[in-house]
Formats: sequence, structure tokens, C-alpha cells
Amino acid sequence: MYRALTRDIEVVVEPFYLEEQSDPEDDRYVWGYKIVISNNSDTTVRLVNRYWNITDQNGIVDEVTGAGVVGEQPRLAPGDTYEYSSGCPLDTPSGLMFGHYQMETDEGELFDVEIPAFSLDSPGLLRVLN
Repeated sequence: MYRALTRDIEVVVEPFYLEEQSDPEDDRYVWGYKIVISNNSDTTVRLVNRYWNITDQNGIVDEVTGAGVVGEQPRLAPGDTYEYSSGCPLDTPSGLMFGHYQMETDEGELFDVEIPAFSLDSPGLLRVLN
């Protein structure tokens, strides 16, 4: 699992390879990921936007932005958690994702919460370290 903490809001990511949706012979590799956002602050926040940087093993970058997550803009009071799952296809057997959520307080203050960088690696992928 991967974790990041910004202003007492924790984001935990758990990626997993979706073998049944992947087809390596057709250069299609698919991962799912589960995200848990925990508001450990004393302020209520709403997740209004997301930003993802998705980089495949060839260095090709895809940037994704949009309102909320999975069609929702969850509101988290102090002590609340929000969990969702989503997915990401790549043309290569490995990659990297990171990003941020734009949060808004009840007073209208906007700020970014880090989504930790996490790796997308196919099972059995051999890596050579220099």
C-alpha cells in the first residue's frame, strides 16, 4: 500500500493487476486500485476535482483531470473516510501513477491533497536494476 498525508487528510492506495481484463499479446495491461481517503483534520472538506499523471514504462504520460471521483464529490466531516475503486489500462506491462485531489472547505478554501505515487507492475515482470 502507498500512503500520503496532506493537512491531516490521508490517502491510501492499493493497486492490483487485473489479469482477466488484460491481454499481453495485444499490449493491453489493466490495473485496478482501491483508494481510502481519511479526514483526520478538524475541518469538513469536499473532494471537488482530481488530477492524475499516468506514465507507462516507455515514458508516455497521460494526464487526467475531472470533477470528483467515480461520479461523486464526497463530503468528509472530521473523522470520516471515503473509499472507492477504479482502474487504469496501459499499453505496457508497467507504469506509474500519482496525482492530487482538489479539496474545498465549507468556507470555500481550495487546496490540493497529494495522491502518493504508486507503481503498476505486471506479475512476473522481470526488472533489471543497474
